[in-house]
Amino acid sequence: MLSGLAWLALEAKYLEPAREFYEERLGLTVRERGPDEVVFAAGETDLVCRRPDALPRGGLHTHYAFSIPASEYDDWWERLAAEYDLEEAQFGSARSLYLYDPDGNCVELGQQDVAGPGIDGIFEVVLEVESLDRARDFYEDLGFETVDEGDDRKRLRLHGPMALELWEPHLGIADARGGVHVDLGFETDDPEAALEAVADRVRSVERAADDEVVVRDPDGHFLTFTSA
Repeated sequence: MLSGLAWLALEAKYLEPAREFYEERLGLTVRERGPDEVVFAAGETDLVCRRPDALPRGGLHTHYAFSIPASEYDDWWERLAAEYDLEEAQFGSARSLYLYDPDGNCVELGQQDVAGPGIDGIFEVVLEVESLDRARDFYEDLGFETVDEGDDRKRLRLHGPMALELWEPHLGIADARGGVHVDLGFETDDPEAALEAVADRVRSVERAADDEVVVRDPDGHFLTFTSA
């Protein structure tokens, strides 16, 4: 039903430190820049840093993961370790490093099968939810599939256009937290069908048109279903 992650929006108190971090430290290209937000190209997905001046706000303390080519990992570690206190985790044969952006979002750079060079997509986003069961039912009805249940019974991992982790409040790797009031955009062939699948459980329908539907999920996250 949902075919791609169009954007992830984060809240930035001040845009210039966010721009410097993502453009100069992580090498993302600025796609658009306005008085209230900066949009970066992260592969085919937009990363949006937005001042909290209106709704939807971007996500707070959001943990998410960029894809990098496996062969570049050591270079990224060496480059970033000179300035940041990095943490590392291993998942099978793949390694990930973790650091924080100026607004307290936990940014992961993980080895993935991508072409690069540099950051080439967003492969994971973590949302904080009140009830795992309620959130799982909601996102499974949008086409996500549950693939892992955490041993601590506080998190679920789902696969869809990207990996979606649903966390009840707790601290994860590198003391990361799930994001609150996160703004996500999803590509789909049929925005109205996506709305119909979850219309009885959304907090609100913010806008509905043939080519774009905007809703709030049961935990207050903004979801936009936009024509691919």
